[in-house]
Amino acid sequence: MDAELVQRSKEIRQRLKQLGDSLDYSAKVEQGKAIELKMGQPGFWDDNESAQKTVSQLKALKVIVGPMNELTQSAEDLAALFEMAQEDDSIVGEVASEIARLEQILDDLELKALLNGANDSAGAILSINARDGGTDANDWADMLLRMYSAWAVGNEFKIELLDRQDNDEAGIKNATIAVRGPMAYGYLKGEEGDHRLVRISPFNSEGKRQTSFAAVSVSPEIDDSFEVEIDEKDVRIDTYRAGGAGGQHVNKTDSAIRLTHVPTNTVVQCQNERSQHQNKATAWKMLRAKLARIEEERREAEDARKYETQARTGFGSQIRNYFLHPDQRVKDARTGHYVGNFNSVMDGSELQGFLDSFLRLKAGKIDAAD
Repeated sequence: MDAELVQRSKEIRQRLKQLGDSLDYSAKVEQGKAIELKMGQPGFWDDNESAQKTVSQLKALKVIVGPMNELTQSAEDLAALFEMAQEDDSIVGEVASEIARLEQILDDLELKALLNGANDSAGAILSINARDGGTDANDWADMLLRMYSAWAVGNEFKIELLDRQDNDEAGIKNATIAVRGPMAYGYLKGEEGDHRLVRISPFNSEGKRQTSFAAVSVSPEIDDSFEVEIDEKDVRIDTYRAGGAGGQHVNKTDSAIRLTHVPTNTVVQCQNERSQHQNKATAWKMLRAKLARIEEERREAEDARKYETQARTGFGSQIRNYFLHPDQRVKDARTGHYVGNFNSVMDGSELQGFLDSFLRLKAGKIDAAD
């Protein structure tokens, strides 16, 4: 048997044990069993909102427990495969393929183990605002909205549009979506900051190159069990008429809601629900999420790496650069992660690499880009 394969097999077992300890695998297995038992009780679905939260907890656990179960069983099967290969050289190729497969599953799980923040398992509330660049920036913000939506759908997350302000000529002024599913916030929180696009402007008759900016902010979608102290006296409530595409769906009442938390100058707005009451409830939920993110950042400020990787605002401070001219490429300014196909990032299929590289940077697994 190839000595390299033997060594890689030993490393798989060592990594599996270390990963099980860091993920508290045994405790997660017991948690999953307890939740499944609870779901089998009569009346579980009587309170649908509470039931859905429980189901989400189980899904989050299965993201870890399922692959760990497979790895544990496959590691045992690999030992048997090694014994067979000692007697039959034709099986050595199968051993090598299985080791490579298990190493890939381990890599993916070790990455998920980095999602250990207080709110990383939560859903995400993601907002996009057009910045410098005129109509091009509005169009760019809309492109980013489609990119994140495509990534979410591709990863089987659920999306809900919470707010959208269209620009008269093209694109959007701003938009907010909720991305729901296991680890959504953990993956997306690294997207916060300015995103810069360089291209030949489709809105310029002279065909000049245009640089556009859009700002992305991400907050955890927290439930009511998470305590966020908000003094209602500190919140200014404004109502306004919701925009629309015209016709019978135009809202003729001031149903849209804007909340401003004065001490932190945090602003959220919602106009996508059917009534002012619903918009107000959703806006308060968004505000709680934003303030939870502010508190999280305050705690993270104790980590020096936070300052090294934190996105600033303004020209030259973008977290990622997207180019359509003079060539097509996307490069992260923090990690150096690079993709030479602009469209494969914008359709969501190669966005994950940027999310993963930022997680590794935060965990000290890779060095920051120069």
